[in-house]
Amino acid sequence: MRAWRAYVIGSELLRKQLNRELQDRHGTTLADYEVLVRLSERDGRRMRMAALAAEVASSKSRLSHQITRLESAGLVQRVDCGDDARGVFAELTDKGMDRLRTTAPTHVAGVREHLIDLMTPEEHAVLAEVFERVQEHLGDLEA
Repeated sequence: MRAWRAYVIGSELLRKQLNRELQDRHGTTLADYEVLVRLSERDGRRMRMAALAAEVASSKSRLSHQITRLESAGLVQRVDCGDDARGVFAELTDKGMDRLRTTAPTHVAGVREHLIDLMTPEEHAVLAEVFERVQEHLGDLEA
């Protein structure tokens, strides 16, 4: 119970702090930052919407609304999928890439200060192993 409660409260406090730092300094939410990161890591800076939703642990509907907001800000654009008339890509624009370059140092510094620097290298490895296992388990349940 101690581990569970510490995880629930600690992870929520961490997300709130990281979100606050991004919003205060850049007007960007943590959720939007995560979308920009995922798109930046892909060839052509684009992903199918369904795959992107899975990667950021969001529903397709919630992601669609988020992409609409990001489109309005000029950070992302929707592109039809040529080989699938029903498929749609979310694509990071140059403005979105610039926003990511601007916000990344704030996010990285926050993650380091509020999590990474509080742990030993051994604890980093354990944390990664545990949550990779959780992702694999829950990913299997989604399939």
